[in-house]
Amino acid sequence: MTTVARPLFRDPIHDGATDPTVIWNRQAGEWWMFYTSRRADAPPMDDVSWIHGTDIGIASSADGGAGWLYRGIAEGLDIEPGRHTYWAPEIIDDGTGYHMFVSVIRGVPTQWAGHARVIRHYTSHDLFSWTYRSTLSLSSERVIDACVLRLPTGGYRMWYKDEADHAHTYAADSDDLAEWTVRGPAVACSKHEGPNVFELGGSYWMLIDEWHGQRVLHSTDLETWEPRGLILDRPGKGPDDGGYGYHADVVTSELGAFVFYFSHPRRSDDDPGPHIDHNGRRSSVHVARLRVSGDTLVCDRDETLEAPILPLEGPDQ
Repeated sequence: MTTVARPLFRDPIHDGATDPTVIWNRQAGEWWMFYTSRRADAPPMDDVSWIHGTDIGIASSADGGAGWLYRGIAEGLDIEPGRHTYWAPEIIDDGTGYHMFVSVIRGVPTQWAGHARVIRHYTSHDLFSWTYRSTLSLSSERVIDACVLRLPTGGYRMWYKDEADHAHTYAADSDDLAEWTVRGPAVACSKHEGPNVFELGGSYWMLIDEWHGQRVLHSTDLETWEPRGLILDRPGKGPDDGGYGYHADVVTSELGAFVFYFSHPRRSDDDPGPHIDHNGRRSSVHVARLRVSGDTLVCDRDETLEAPILPLEGPDQ
């Protein structure tokens, strides 16, 4: 067996891989990782422009998640001239094609506030080239970080961060992944971002990024969410795994549940930025096993993992 790489992945172009999401590519017979390609190598300006102007990067794994190869960026996302900002992709396979829900900001802002943030819907048949479908009409014009789950009763639910309402998580429902109806606030226990929902051990779980680890939330009905502690809130001891674990994605299969997250390994946990130097900006993607323990989830980010951690033939359909 092959040991899973540590760190799992670093972007070889800008060294700023964040917000990973992992999906099976049916055409290629590989697992593909999509991520926000932050520009950690941008000029050392005293602002947050390096966080913006980002593409959606792609890496692939043909060995069950042990190693990842940089493949380029998602193409076709621009629908107007110029350089723009793409964050936090979520990708759903409906069985015939792929749907991406990605956060978009016009241009390359130098500040955090003062501009709209929207979620756009794109489709693709190969996961490389994407076609714009719509800009979602949600609860405000300051929405990011979509997560989509197929509901057991049919249709889909999206969870996302609404920065206009205290950085809480909202929910919206759809029958077809195209038209969405906002349900309202879903999680308001804290300010947070990056909701990720999955089923494990007969229950539903949500991870939210509180910027000091991932808050674990539990639900039996996808309606009411109960906080159940934190994971990834203590630095790892492995290579490049210092600091908190940020903005996670979880893949479950017969091989177990694995959480993909990113870290800022050379950043002080309490350093607010704006991070002018490369060491303060750069980030690495990691993976760790998740387990249900009692009434919560546990995660040992220092555990050595042996591949495959992702099924070599893809997920069960």
